[in-house]
Amino acid sequence: MTREELFQNIMRKKSFLCVGLDTDIKKIPQHLLSDEDPIFAFNKAIIDATADYCIAYKPNLAFYESTGLKGMQSLYKTIDYIRTNYPDQFIIADAKRGDIGNTSKMYAESFFEEMKVDSVTVAPYMGQDSVTPFLGHEGRWVILLALTSNKGADDFQYINDPDGTPLYQNVLRKSLEWGGNADNMMYVAGATRAEMLTDIRKTVPDSFLLVPGIGAQGGSLTDVCKYGMNSKCGLIVNSSRAIIYADNTEQFAQVARMKAKEVQEEMALFIK
Repeated sequence: MTREELFQNIMRKKSFLCVGLDTDIKKIPQHLLSDEDPIFAFNKAIIDATADYCIAYKPNLAFYESTGLKGMQSLYKTIDYIRTNYPDQFIIADAKRGDIGNTSKMYAESFFEEMKVDSVTVAPYMGQDSVTPFLGHEGRWVILLALTSNKGADDFQYINDPDGTPLYQNVLRKSLEWGGNADNMMYVAGATRAEMLTDIRKTVPDSFLLVPGIGAQGGSLTDVCKYGMNSKCGLIVNSSRAIIYADNTEQFAQVARMKAKEVQEEMALFIK
């Protein structure tokens, strides 16, 4: 999916919502456990209920890998279901890969050629040769971890170099030397410190930002838009638990649809 196609979807739906499919078999409604594939049954219901109001889905691989082969089968079925029934959706594999070059090359082939997702989250800690293998697949995106929303972000990401530049800014600047640009590289930037998006925009003004942290983590959509939106919207804002686990009864999908609609309606105001 190109940047222009992604932007067109945002304008058409008046939404830049990404629904995170962090599907935990311990949290899904009990009545689904009798299904042959409870995880896929849950995902399918959530996707059908929310597809009108979002432009992306983000399965977090840890929730599928943790249940072994069955979980990975559920993941592949989920991706195939989105591809077949909602081809305009942008699919993000939240995998946070990043290893030496040969290994990253295999990871890239796994996600882009085998799994056929649009994008994958990548950790930049090991530098250029761990990231560039992901950039060589036409129409696919790297989503580089820049400024995350977790508490541990303080441990490294805000450490200043001798010039007073924090590490996350050096990651942004260095990544621009690796062949990434606004057409194939996005950045993770957490919503819980939305004011920092202003500084991020100074370095990557045209890039899309994947912003987790609204909803259950307490980030403000208003602040995210105030500090992070650009002329092409430039935002994909993720919400996981606040939507998919909003209800635990047989009405879970209807409630998820209502929650997604609420977020979309708020986003529509900012797109105006």
